[in-house]
Amino acid sequence: MSRKILIVEDDSSTSAYLSKGLAEAGYAVEACHDGRDGLFLASEGIFDLIIADRMLPGLDGLAMVSAIRAAGIDTPVLMLSALAAVDDRVDGLKSGADDYLCKPFSFAELSARIEALVRRSDRAATEPQKTRLAVGDLEIDLLSRQVMRAGRSIPLGAREFNLLEFLARHAGQVVTRTMMLEKIWNYHFDPGSNVVDVHIGRLRRKLEDGFGSPILHTVRGAGYRLAADA
Repeated sequence: MSRKILIVEDDSSTSAYLSKGLAEAGYAVEACHDGRDGLFLASEGIFDLIIADRMLPGLDGLAMVSAIRAAGIDTPVLMLSALAAVDDRVDGLKSGADDYLCKPFSFAELSARIEALVRRSDRAATEPQKTRLAVGDLEIDLLSRQVMRAGRSIPLGAREFNLLEFLARHAGQVVTRTMMLEKIWNYHFDPGSNVVDVHIGRLRRKLEDGFGSPILHTVRGAGYRLAADA
């Protein structure tokens, strides 16, 4: 069964070039030339990959990809753009794109990146999804959103639970304030407040008060680490 690729590209010659090359490579291709049309088609959830230009009429590529991700659609996205600066590539990836390829590009490189994204997507689809996380005597049920430590229930608010889940998924690793601001608060800048430290303080009290050992550690000058060891 052919893989289905959606091309969202307003330049007709580039769109035709991509469509022809991918069709010859065995892909089923559908193309549109407007960001709004791209969002509508992507929302059908029938594509294995989306190739999107960054500069699009109707809805630009960054906004389109952000809207796709906000709708819960996890189809891999390869963004194309003539904007090649590091900040431009970072913006593309932060919008939700999985890869970013600068124009002009070789079709061989494009094809290799498509294959890599499809393989990654296939692996993710077949891997069993974890429903529980454990760090020492701390247990987190991701489905019921319940937290237990040493057999005792710990009630958490929504933001506290999201913060704990993020820390637990990086158990044993240092998680920086910047990482938490981006993942939990969706800030891609420093808000100039101590919002992270305040929430960490509340979470630490709930996780450690009345228990024998600390589990949420401060790594001075770096961030925080969730671990059963000191």
